[in-house]
Amino acid sequence: MALSHRPLTSLSLLLSASVLLAQAPAPSANVEVTATRFPEDPGKVPASITILTAKELAERGATDLRSALSLLAGVSIAPGGDGGPASSVPEFWGLKEFDAFLLVVDGVPWGGAFNPALSTLSLEGVERIEVQRGAAPVLYGATSFVGVIQIIRGVPADAQGSLRLSGGTHGSGGAALTLRLPSGPGLDSSLILDHDKQGFADARTDFQRDHLLWRNRLQALDGVFRFDLEGTRLDQSPASPFPRVGKALTTLVPLDANHNPAGAFLQDRRVTLSTGYDRSLGGSTLWSTTLSVSRSSQDVFRGFLVDVSTTDPNAHGFRERLDFTDVYFDSHLTWDLGSGSKVVAGLDHLHGQGTGTGGDFDYVVNLDGRNPPSGATLPNQAAIRVDDQRDFSGLYVFGQWQAAPRLVVEAGLRLTRAKETRQTSTLDFESGSLDQGQDARTTTRLSGSAGATWTAWSAGEDRVNVFAGLRSTFKPAAVDLGLDSEAQILKPETATSYDLGLKAELLGRRLQLELSTFLMDFQNLVVPQTVGGLPSLTNAGTERFQGAEFSAVFRCSGDVSTRLAYSYHDARFRDYAKDFGDGSLTQLAGKRLEMSPYHLGALGITYAPARGFTAHAEANYVGSVMLNQRNTAPSGGYTTLAAGLGWREKAWDLRLSGQNLTDRRPPVSESELGDAQYYLLPGRQVSLAVHYRF
Repeated sequence: MALSHRPLTSLSLLLSASVLLAQAPAPSANVEVTATRFPEDPGKVPASITILTAKELAERGATDLRSALSLLAGVSIAPGGDGGPASSVPEFWGLKEFDAFLLVVDGVPWGGAFNPALSTLSLEGVERIEVQRGAAPVLYGATSFVGVIQIIRGVPADAQGSLRLSGGTHGSGGAALTLRLPSGPGLDSSLILDHDKQGFADARTDFQRDHLLWRNRLQALDGVFRFDLEGTRLDQSPASPFPRVGKALTTLVPLDANHNPAGAFLQDRRVTLSTGYDRSLGGSTLWSTTLSVSRSSQDVFRGFLVDVSTTDPNAHGFRERLDFTDVYFDSHLTWDLGSGSKVVAGLDHLHGQGTGTGGDFDYVVNLDGRNPPSGATLPNQAAIRVDDQRDFSGLYVFGQWQAAPRLVVEAGLRLTRAKETRQTSTLDFESGSLDQGQDARTTTRLSGSAGATWTAWSAGEDRVNVFAGLRSTFKPAAVDLGLDSEAQILKPETATSYDLGLKAELLGRRLQLELSTFLMDFQNLVVPQTVGGLPSLTNAGTERFQGAEFSAVFRCSGDVSTRLAYSYHDARFRDYAKDFGDGSLTQLAGKRLEMSPYHLGALGITYAPARGFTAHAEANYVGSVMLNQRNTAPSGGYTTLAAGLGWREKAWDLRLSGQNLTDRRPPVSESELGDAQYYLLPGRQVSLAVHYRF
């Protein structure tokens, strides 16, 4: 009999099912895999973890990362940013750095050894989203300082045929098709195709995204083979950041003005091939291996104001081609030692090769953005090339021990070797000068975590757990493949964090509460700066992040549920002296980090019966921030509202949804393209969607 048709043993079936459970448990299963790599009750994990199921996301009409995570404590997702209108800028623990968190899709870092590829992320086919607040220093080669977002898609065997059609304001619309494909003995396969177009109130701003996901699972050789092929085509017409003059955003520029040259674009192409094999090695030992290879590119043509005046030139732009190759390999063993004790040990390697080529130019544009110059009339002033290669290799071990009936202890250790090489060249067309440079850095370092969870009280299904954790984290500095041609590789970022909290499940687990506090000391934080009018990055001494977060989820009945969240974050420089262009150093110790609010709040209520009328409403509050590092430019807090109405039947549902219904337009993230530039919250969006299941 062919190996692909051989029946699996009972034990192999059980353990293979455990692997599939780790990737996509049944909706009723309350387990996480982000913090442990094996299915575990989040209440036993000494970290703040939230699980959002596909059912909950559908009931709230959440179709992107911002709407999905809008009701979580400690998390704020700013839409847009330098990555384009399809992207976003997440904030955890008061830190809004584009690579301080880790984005994982089905166990693979999404963006590889470089930055999270948020703009190409699709939530079609998602089984659940796991969000861990705090560092994850052991289990992933691309470590996180403040949070992990893991997108977990459903396995092909659970795929249900469906069709989605939608339309909305500003010419928005989309469609998605999910199919469970015909399968053979031991083979399950599914296909997802989706297309979305989103328009905005900002002039000449929109994006179109086409996405394909083909998933396969084959039972063979006493295990399960995995094979996924994913492709994304994304075309964006970017908005331009809004300038600040002095202590406030300028009033000389209209709200929705776009200062990009005519025909500005961000064009992303991404193809990812992921494969893996999971099997039992006998007894209670499970072996899992994953290999993922990704090839992506981005073509860029854009610009922004550098002077709020009519002086020629008053704007700066650039053309650039970015190419990335990412390879991720992980192989690990899991031992279930009985009595609630488990161990994971493995090795991984993350390879990244990035190249940026292009040039910059100056131009003049009207302050209202009308009649922008054509790209054909704007020749480059230089030819710039940046090559960067990163290789992160790691050995790790993580264990969980049921030390007593009410006490769970866990600890992990990782040894990472990070090697990076960088080469740059700049040819100035006017002077004919050629500037070249190169740098290399190799760092070998231990990182790790330890924590404990104690069940202080329990009665039936109800319980109150107290947890504490310590984490030491290391990460090579963020890479800038933009038109900053500096060859220097920045110092690695490091952080030590402590958190203490309480998790409670009461009223037959209908009420879930969590209260946590944290403190994180950070060294060599990577921050943006401007050198010669071009964006670049630098290390920023030491910082301290501390705060408290509270969340409550109450399932009032089978049809009504509410979420409440509040966070207090205090993010400050401890020792950072910076030259702001006047030739002297300004010490920023004690100053708040820019764009980091003290207060975040969210309240949402959902009414979602199995059939009939459905509704949801959400309110989000973001407190006041400082727009600059010297803390001389404050920006007030604001509240946004979102809501939806719908009708659900067994085979279909219809939903009318609205985002930012009050049409607030405050600054939500700082641009790294130029000094004192900010992206505003997108204006009001309304959409109508119908979803048919077959």
